[in-house]
Amino acid sequence: MTYGEILFRTVTSFIALLVLTRLLGKKQVGHLTFFNYVTGITFGSTTAEIIVNKQITLLQGLSSLVLWSVLAFIIAWVGLRSVKTREILDGQPTILVKQGKILEKALAEQHLNIDDLSMLLRNKDVFSPEEVEFAILEPDGQLSVLKKEELLPATKKDIKATITTIHRIPTELIVDGKIVEKNLGKLEVSVAWLNQQLKKADIHSLDQVFYAELQLDGTLYIDKYQDSIL
Repeated sequence: MTYGEILFRTVTSFIALLVLTRLLGKKQVGHLTFFNYVTGITFGSTTAEIIVNKQITLLQGLSSLVLWSVLAFIIAWVGLRSVKTREILDGQPTILVKQGKILEKALAEQHLNIDDLSMLLRNKDVFSPEEVEFAILEPDGQLSVLKKEELLPATKKDIKATITTIHRIPTELIVDGKIVEKNLGKLEVSVAWLNQQLKKADIHSLDQVFYAELQLDGTLYIDKYQDSIL
């Protein structure tokens, strides 16, 4: 296999992998169940074989990738419409701790020991099962923890503080010295207003700004280039 053929197969496989993963959606990364994990590994290993294994033609390799993608898409589609299928593919959440008590049987069913549980709890800033009302192992392997009510932090509702309705999230207006025009339009913010805010911060050129973001309270957060860390 020549270097030119390797380069061609690499570029073609890269483009195919990019297109197929985009078609499959974000769940492959954002909701990494065991099936999604296996799918990702299969994609990677198949692509590697396409690039370096000369006994596999490019057409054969790409056909394999496309077929696997179609099957994964069909499984995901069926899972959306069938609760039973979704439970088989993704599994169900499992309660590991209930009202401060460790459920040993559930722990064993998930092939976890007490050290594994302690580590998962510490990752949630919990250092004793006694603090936990419920600890639930999700299908993607993450642990969701609800602390006992007396250990939960007070909310604004608890202390009857004034609650402000949030109508937007902090939004970037300048990135790498360039105005993000689409965000200005969405927020109905003018360039003149933006320039005025920059002048108030003693900034007279966009080239001085690395990042600027409109905050919830309407103020502008500005990060300049070459800020000193001392």
